[in-house]
Amino acid sequence: MKDKDLSNVMVIFGGTGDLTHKKLMPALYNLRYQNILPENFAVVAIGRRDKTEEEYRNEMLESVKTYSRFDIDEKIWQDLSSRIFYKRFDFNYDNGYMELSYFLDELDRKYNTQGNRVYYLAVAPEYFGVIVEKLYRHGMVNNETSWQRVVIEKPFGENLESARKLNKMITDVFTERNTYRIDHYLGKEMLQNIMVIRFANVFFEPVWNRRYIDNVQISSNETVGIENRGGYYEKAGALRDMVQNHMMQLLTLTAMEPPVNLDTESIRDEKVKVLKSLEIMTPELVEKNVVRGQYVGYRQEEKVSPTSNTETFVALKVHIENFRWAGVPFYIRTGKRMPEKSTQIVIQFKPLPGILYFKEYKNLLPNLLVIKIQPEEGVKLQFNAKVPGAGDITIEPVNMDFCQNCQISNNSPEAYERLLFDVMRGDSTLFTRWDEVEYSWRFVDAIAEAWAEKTPDFPNYYPGTWGPKEADDLLRRDGRMWWNV
Repeated sequence: MKDKDLSNVMVIFGGTGDLTHKKLMPALYNLRYQNILPENFAVVAIGRRDKTEEEYRNEMLESVKTYSRFDIDEKIWQDLSSRIFYKRFDFNYDNGYMELSYFLDELDRKYNTQGNRVYYLAVAPEYFGVIVEKLYRHGMVNNETSWQRVVIEKPFGENLESARKLNKMITDVFTERNTYRIDHYLGKEMLQNIMVIRFANVFFEPVWNRRYIDNVQISSNETVGIENRGGYYEKAGALRDMVQNHMMQLLTLTAMEPPVNLDTESIRDEKVKVLKSLEIMTPELVEKNVVRGQYVGYRQEEKVSPTSNTETFVALKVHIENFRWAGVPFYIRTGKRMPEKSTQIVIQFKPLPGILYFKEYKNLLPNLLVIKIQPEEGVKLQFNAKVPGAGDITIEPVNMDFCQNCQISNNSPEAYERLLFDVMRGDSTLFTRWDEVEYSWRFVDAIAEAWAEKTPDFPNYYPGTWGPKEADDLLRRDGRMWWNV
């Protein structure tokens, strides 16, 4: 793709928020540092705070110094900062959009950006529809002579009904092709590597099925609490904040069939097939196979109700009802205030028949394939081997461990670098298509509706533990255990 095809003005609504400070501006600087940003490029940040352009650029400099994975190069920063502009207006009123339209036309002439736009909505969900409608009303969406793309952060709705309404508002203005629903997990290096591990290695794909795999565990745990997100988290909880998007994406990439080719729609088609195949979560199954928890102290957090029943932990067992995975349980776990920060997928293989070593040595551990997504990025294979020595045979598990970010600190690109660049070049592979969102919400809504009928006994786990004991019981009754490796 030629550089001129990438030419654009990126308009960030929510330009003074944490996401812009911690992720978006550092990512743009990192792209510029690597000489990936197009030459014909500018950024317009929209916020409601009263700042001069110089003040805003200085604040962004401090953010880049703090959060960029590269040191500040004065020449590079000066070039980028000269292309950063700040406009103050209220998202609800037309005057700001009128001025913005004229200003974007000026930037087109100055930077030869040809009317191409990336509209990044780093704002609260209630503003998504308002901003999109006003962009259209003031002539800032014109797909005939240039391209305009909208990027939307999660949550995409609060349930299936609200997601459908939101989707209609957006796709009435932007086509599905130009709508980028961002899930930053999909930009992580090892998440992108899952398909490579599966489909580029002859010794994995043949055993990636119910004949050889006993169970799959997908975990994403954080040591922190909700920090300053009490207002948002009270509405979302772990089910909507993590399971509906991040955990479902990890599940689909792990369980999908090989796509017919590597183009965007073929990959997305296979992911949707997994979501369509998920076991229907009846109230009886939710009662039996879904565990929710809340850490002690959550109700004392800022902007949290002292009687809150919002979950900060979810563990569940689900089956994928197709030929590849029939009978294989998928265990999903995510929680706040856990003992360690980690996101990983553990594939536990079935044991060999109870003969030879499996007859003589009763406590042999199973073979595991661990895909580590964060903070470590890599793959670990656990298998059994003889301990060196001339005496009686002793067998212990050993590991072949590949870590791609352990040797060189902070070496892997940030997820937002990849995702922002993909938006500019029109590659939506790592973004969620509407039907992915729809089927994820169908699955999650069934759980939420079942929960609404019963009041939980909260809080039910202490910070620094692995969640409520019922989460361990969920596996223990199946003769299994969670792997924290």
